[in-house]
Amino acid sequence: MTTTALITIPILILFFAVMISVGLYCRKHSASVDGFILGGRAVGPWLTAFAFGTSYFSAVIFVGYAGQFGWNFGLASTWIGLGNAFIGSLLAWIVLGKRTRIMTQALGSKTMPDFFEKRFDSGKLKIFASIIIFVFLIPYTASLYNGLSSLFNNVFSIPYWAVVLIMAVLTGIYVIFGGYMATAINDFIQGIIMLVGIVAVILAVLNDNGGLLQAVKSLGESAGKEFVSTFGPNPVFLFFVVILTSLGTWGLPQMVGKFYSIKDQSAVKKGTIISTIFAIIVAGGCYFLGGFGKLYQNEMINGGYITDNGVMYDKVVPTMLSNLAPMIVAIVIVLVLSASMSTLSSLVLTSSSTLTLDVIKPAIAKKKDFSDKKSVFIMRLFIVFFIAVSAVIAILKDTLWKDSVFIAQMMGVSWGALAGAFLAPFLYGLFWKRGTRAAVAVCFIFGTGLEIVQLCISVGLLKFTDKILSFVFTNSLYSGVFAMVGGLILFPIVSLLTQKTKPQNCDEKFNCLKEKV
Repeated sequence: MTTTALITIPILILFFAVMISVGLYCRKHSASVDGFILGGRAVGPWLTAFAFGTSYFSAVIFVGYAGQFGWNFGLASTWIGLGNAFIGSLLAWIVLGKRTRIMTQALGSKTMPDFFEKRFDSGKLKIFASIIIFVFLIPYTASLYNGLSSLFNNVFSIPYWAVVLIMAVLTGIYVIFGGYMATAINDFIQGIIMLVGIVAVILAVLNDNGGLLQAVKSLGESAGKEFVSTFGPNPVFLFFVVILTSLGTWGLPQMVGKFYSIKDQSAVKKGTIISTIFAIIVAGGCYFLGGFGKLYQNEMINGGYITDNGVMYDKVVPTMLSNLAPMIVAIVIVLVLSASMSTLSSLVLTSSSTLTLDVIKPAIAKKKDFSDKKSVFIMRLFIVFFIAVSAVIAILKDTLWKDSVFIAQMMGVSWGALAGAFLAPFLYGLFWKRGTRAAVAVCFIFGTGLEIVQLCISVGLLKFTDKILSFVFTNSLYSGVFAMVGGLILFPIVSLLTQKTKPQNCDEKFNCLKEKV
């Protein structure tokens, strides 16, 4: 057994013990539906801010995106992290935080589909939104396991399926027992680990390359001056990445749901500051680290990670870490595990609560009583279901479907589809009284339809010769941005043309925002 493994194993055992203990401790908070999925709407600013940040930044960011965009943009990829901090966190909290908390509490909505039903007086919109979440969150969830394989194989030489199974079971235990409160507390602990870990890794990598100034100089000499320039070799593509990964959080149900549960308005103000600082360090740090990836080009070639088929971006960050001290590698492993488990817990809680409360409960409640106890029980069953399905997809992708474009592209379009469908209806629903049911439906169809077309193009089922369409569907990043921006344009236009489908009692629903606190 290697030195790194000897150091890592005790840390992991302690980490897992704490996660499970928190889940068991929080059982008392998860007896009711409100307690299980919203923490009784009494969660403080620190827990909410860390829950928001850890749900935002998963192992996909640290291993996948940091490696890919750092390799392609150099140090300019740091703009992605800063965009995540100031647009995806700071601006999201300022614009959405207070209104989301007040209006969802006044309407009594517990999930995003539930908000659409009560805000726009349409049960059909709730079912439609629930189906979108169900379809697109599963591949998104499966992608979270990808960042673990290389690191764990290097240190422990254990198969990928075992890593996936361990992570899935342990996450399932604390979410099933403790619900949202256990998730929030564990997110806080995992967030601390991520903060310490990313700072330690950056310092170690810079030290390994002679310090910051020498590392920047070496990167410019080996990769080219554009990789140490302000906006990198491809500013247009960089802009699209910033917008998708930053503005997209405004429409993701697992992110917006954090505002439902926060304690009060003063907690929103504190949470805004905490969440922004967390994002600057974690997201900014991840992409800054990835910007030095091309310093390890020779190691990537020798490892067989650069071939005629392209660069294996998931191997960039693991290659950068391969020669670091055992303690640093141990910290990275716990960091990546923390990032993965925190996002996984948020996604499965969102998926299970939406399916139970917005689809199963309305169907069954018409025929017989559907108590809080039954709701919580069914949500726990669906948590098991979602974790199991995502784990199976992740394992199959690594074995039978290793070369499958379909699975990889499904993971890429999930973010764009969810944000494209929900961003405009949710944002306008909070701020504009004249929004209509027809406009919401159009955004749902436009956002998901655009990403389904993107998926069909990626797997070779469709092909466009038109220059504009070819540009839109160059990759899921471009189409995702167009889905979001297109929804923001379409919603007011369609609303003004379909005022007959406007809810009748909008003034009453907005009265809650006038109450003084």
